[in-house]
Amino acid sequence: MIEFVFAPDDAARVRFAFSPLWEMVRSLRVLTDPSGRALHLPWVHGVRPRLRGLGVEPLLAVVPSTGYIPDFLTPPPETPLPDLGAELETVRNTPPEVVADELSWTEPGRRADPARLALAADPERTLETLADLLERYWAAAVEPYWPRLRDLLEGDVLRRTRALAAHGIAGVFGDLHDDVRWRSGTLMIDRRWDFRGELLGRGLLLVPSAFVWPHVSVMVPPYQPMLSYPPNGVGTLWETGRDRGAGPGALAALIGRRRAELLTALATPASTTELAARMGVTAGAVSQHLGVLRACGLVTGHRLGRRVLYARTPTGDTLATSTGNGRRRSPDRP
Repeated sequence: MIEFVFAPDDAARVRFAFSPLWEMVRSLRVLTDPSGRALHLPWVHGVRPRLRGLGVEPLLAVVPSTGYIPDFLTPPPETPLPDLGAELETVRNTPPEVVADELSWTEPGRRADPARLALAADPERTLETLADLLERYWAAAVEPYWPRLRDLLEGDVLRRTRALAAHGIAGVFGDLHDDVRWRSGTLMIDRRWDFRGELLGRGLLLVPSAFVWPHVSVMVPPYQPMLSYPPNGVGTLWETGRDRGAGPGALAALIGRRRAELLTALATPASTTELAARMGVTAGAVSQHLGVLRACGLVTGHRLGRRVLYARTPTGDTLATSTGNGRRRSPDRP
């Protein structure tokens, strides 16, 4: 059991971020053991042909299907919207002794992996090899899907930020994951190992990750205390327009088929580009329909950097769920 003990000011230091590097590293586990992560099978089927001849074996050796991932491959995000190039530079700057130590570490009860030990024997060369492979793997396996992943992660951060403002810390952790519980100022996370400690003013970093599904991941001091969890809406990540069926019925009769499809799709916040890709229409057409839905008070836009993410308003939630479409959610809860 992991237990993070919050002082009164630690709740104000809870922050959200997501990481393209984390998604990339976690996705390697899906490739190694897709049967245990069946949600991502559509992605696996699409990616495997792209990886032929790429030589990702060293990456798969250091990122096992279960157990410990060397921490130098997943540094805590420094900003809410981190840049992959900056994250890879952080990896490249890892001291060789840290690389060797983390590659050599073995969980109690497990045998040391000969492949990892061989990589640990030459940490400088290994670090260069892994960083270069991560760049090539990103281009082949993750970057083509990044707009969809980014919308999902940004949408979760948006919802949970609203929950934090409306309901406090309990509103964030109430439905985060079955393994996570909040009780009397202590965050408890079910794990096979034990840790209990105070945050000591460092706060907690919450990192939504599509590829961590169906589990959670925890980082404890001396690193920045961190909890990574599956984002809200991850179950629909790889759905296409055909997967969603012919479209809403009663809602379509009320506001039109295309606008009903948009309102239903916005059970998970998304950008205009992602909505257009899901529905198989132009971004211009989506923008026109979103303009009508915004004027009616059914959706709202939230600017995140240079992008705008659209989400249903409480009125939009009520309309979508009362006509039997979408998933019922409290307007201020994820």
